[in-house]
Amino acid sequence: MTLPTKFYDRPTLTVARELLGARLVRIMDGVKLVGLISETEAYFGFDDLASHAKAGRTIRTAPMFGLPGHAYVYFTYGNHWMLNAVTEKEGFPAAVLIRAIQPIEGIEVILERRQGRDSLGPGKLTQALEITKSENNINLTEANSSLRIETGIFVPNKSVTIGPRVGLNKTPEPWLSKPWRFLVKESMLKIR
Repeated sequence: MTLPTKFYDRPTLTVARELLGARLVRIMDGVKLVGLISETEAYFGFDDLASHAKAGRTIRTAPMFGLPGHAYVYFTYGNHWMLNAVTEKEGFPAAVLIRAIQPIEGIEVILERRQGRDSLGPGKLTQALEITKSENNINLTEANSSLRIETGIFVPNKSVTIGPRVGLNKTPEPWLSKPWRFLVKESMLKIR
């Protein structure tokens, strides 16, 4: 079952934590690729100096201000797409970056697209699932969408590591060290 809009229309930290274990589904050329979400990061509000929202609403960031449950996909570092799920009320800039998945369906295709390498990391994830600008602002809550997030497995708190977001070296404190990254301990997903 696809996660409904009301799942995303909640505090961003709650959504970031509860997305762990959810099924990220991508239908590509008739092939279904599925991975359990294993790592997320929260970004929200104008005050979060690690968030794109700090610059206000722009053409690039408009989806982040949009409806909860939609995708915010942006290009970074000149060669990587990043997939986010928009959270909270329309008009408030907030999203959860999907940093990693544990592939469970279409593994051969995912490995082929990654040339046998893992899909850990947000740029690697979007490459493996062929997520680009075309998926920007797509509704992740629609059951027939080519990109959606469905209910998955329950991940207990004892199986989650919480820490600071990564790759934010130029971000000042206290934003650099905010514990807004959620990671499933590797052993939890290996038994699935």
